[in-house]
Amino acid sequence: MTDRLAVLIDADNTSHRYVGDLLAELAKYGRPTVKRAYGDWTADGLRGWKAKLNRHAISPEQTFAYTVGKNSTDSALIIDAMDLLYSGNVDAFAIVSSDSDFTRLATRLRESGRTVYAVGRSNTPIALQEACDRFIRLELLDQSPDDTAGAEDERTAEPATLPNLQSLLTRAVNNASDDDGWVGLPTLGTYLRTAYPAFDPRAYGFAKLIDLVQAQGFLSTEGAGNSLRVSVKGRASTKNAAAKKVAPKKKAAPKK
Repeated sequence: MTDRLAVLIDADNTSHRYVGDLLAELAKYGRPTVKRAYGDWTADGLRGWKAKLNRHAISPEQTFAYTVGKNSTDSALIIDAMDLLYSGNVDAFAIVSSDSDFTRLATRLRESGRTVYAVGRSNTPIALQEACDRFIRLELLDQSPDDTAGAEDERTAEPATLPNLQSLLTRAVNNASDDDGWVGLPTLGTYLRTAYPAFDPRAYGFAKLIDLVQAQGFLSTEGAGNSLRVSVKGRASTKNAAAKKVAPKKKAAPKK
């Protein structure tokens, strides 16, 4: 059964140009039964959101800034998330924001047994990235040519440094492998998503994990498709070498 997913968007912190693509991405993980966007819709900076809200059937939640310098959007999103949690009508949450203020919310939802996805820019604080079951980078999502306007927050954001790929994959293979040093591709993928919620092959220029591992010179692979096995080069035996040698049969003593 597909998870019922609540998509809660911090519109004050997210560009409207990503909406269609992020919803398509989240459809891989569940069925969005709740779609809400929070922001002060009287602000000029959110004008581009109107067409997106209508097109994707996203409910706009008005949050006025009652005090200068204070953002009421965060509070409204958090309150709604907790209401949804206790209603029991959703199985998973997607928090669309690059704001670390949602770190505690993500932790609390997971403590209650809900799966939590976060969608944000690459420079999202590591605390929020690690607080979720999976972190999805907005920059990795495809963008329509006519959706590139009005995203100054993305243009001015400082780029984040990706973890060293060789170190990350070597550690993952070593930790997830069997005694013979080999690990199946599905098992490796599960380990990477669990240990490193922000890991995504697309961040390193590959569409899928299988393409990524096969392109690494420090890894050895054998098999194909979901049957592919991966090891760190030089640290695992091949199938032939791993096969146990059959001890020669002893000749029966001649009868006297």
